[in-house]
Amino acid sequence: MEKEAKIFVYGSTNICASCVGAPSSKETEEWLRAAIGRKFPDQPFQVEYVDIFAPQEEIELKKIADMIVEEDYMYPVIVIDGEVIAEGNPRLKDIYAMMTDRGYQAV
Repeated sequence: MEKEAKIFVYGSTNICASCVGAPSSKETEEWLRAAIGRKFPDQPFQVEYVDIFAPQEEIELKKIADMIVEEDYMYPVIVIDGEVIAEGNPRLKDIYAMMTDRGYQAV
């Protein structure tokens, strides 16, 4: 693997108006952590939740959070290495593909 993947789940405690009926951003973060851990066991990765409406200390986190709010993305928004991978209700297939592209070995 190239380096440990760090996956950011950007969202809010309020469910996106376009995503009624979908899991919350926090639930998505927990679900991704569990699903990725099962698919790529014993391989290090991080999943971090970022509230888009909370003040951000890190410049990169603030930049992406501001972009999501200003450009009306449907959240949660999944970001790996500064690249938006999914928005709204993410597909595991897309996230798994990004992991294997980075050298992770699926079980």
